[in-house]
Amino acid sequence: MARFNTIDDMDLDGKVVLTRVDVNVPVEGGRVTDATRIEKIVPTVKAIQGKGGIPVLLAHFDRPKGKRVDEMSLQQILPALEQALGQPVAFADEAIGGDAKRAVAALKPGDVLLLENTRFYPGEEENDQTFTASLAALGQAYVNDAFSAAHRAHASSEGLARLMPSGAGKLMEAELNALDAALGTPERPVVAIVGGAKVSTKLDLLSNLISKVDHLVIGGGMANTFLVAQGIEVGKSLAERDMADTAREILSRAQGEGCTIHLPVDVVIAREFAANAPSEVVPANACPADAMILDAGPQTVAKIREVFGQCRTLIWNGPLGAFEIEPFDAATTAAAKVAAEMTRAGQLISVAGGGDTVAALNKAGVAGDFTFISTAGGAFLEWMEGKDLPGVAALIASKR
Repeated sequence: MARFNTIDDMDLDGKVVLTRVDVNVPVEGGRVTDATRIEKIVPTVKAIQGKGGIPVLLAHFDRPKGKRVDEMSLQQILPALEQALGQPVAFADEAIGGDAKRAVAALKPGDVLLLENTRFYPGEEENDQTFTASLAALGQAYVNDAFSAAHRAHASSEGLARLMPSGAGKLMEAELNALDAALGTPERPVVAIVGGAKVSTKLDLLSNLISKVDHLVIGGGMANTFLVAQGIEVGKSLAERDMADTAREILSRAQGEGCTIHLPVDVVIAREFAANAPSEVVPANACPADAMILDAGPQTVAKIREVFGQCRTLIWNGPLGAFEIEPFDAATTAAAKVAAEMTRAGQLISVAGGGDTVAALNKAGVAGDFTFISTAGGAFLEWMEGKDLPGVAALIASKR
């Protein structure tokens, strides 16, 4: 991956630093219920202050569609932000305009300012030049710490990097380095786990991975589609039968690329999709007509453990079964614990991302043992698909 500036490369002393962060956190009754994303921006804010800069935070909240929506004001996250940073945080009721200018003018070294929701302005999502220039006029440097918004060519996530001295924040830097280690210049062999419900939603991902990894483990509902493509009956299981030709094409292409695809060899079946429903393990080709496949079986997990043992790098997106309800979380949990054990032992570099994946690893109690876990969602998936991310491309361009 081409290089980009980081905070360490930038002269920030005495400068107002426009800092794009992701603090789009869950809020109930005006209170933040999970401050994880807020806590993750602390190293970047402190690093900017450590270099003499004054951070002015730019962020979106929810989807107000270019209009002011009081319930989507960033003011409601101030208490959680102040607690995370351990200091008072000033707030401007605008992102541009008189209030924003006055708030910036009042800043002193050591201060932090949060501007109002950038998505209250149509120019944000349109990446409008006038709006971007109005934001840029508030500061002298730009730091992007929101990888999760880097797949959007918005004013605060892409446009500013083209107008100002720019660099990546600590979280963005860690994310890009981790993903480069997983897919850009990985230690080989590389294994990817791709799970989820539908092949159709991950076609780009599968197509990119078979040219990048040595082993590809397919799980979840999408594995059923691959079984159907091989002429295996899957009963009432979720499967995209109209995608069978596509699945066969992927299998053929993988063979040509030297990528070994691993499908379930045994499965956990049940007659109903409910917690603790009666279940049994059968060979993958022996699902009864009145049953549905809800998880991979223990022989499949043993096979995955064997594959992990042959590899140096793991990248994971999507669960192996219906992990939300027991006992159909067993395969995902077991494989996750193997990956965590090997990571702790220094035998595996493990990178995971995607909402369901993060939830599954947290449920398994091993999220802290992985080398890196991305909470970026769409941006993580698009990176795995091999797509250019506008926010990253702008940072790389600004380095030149």
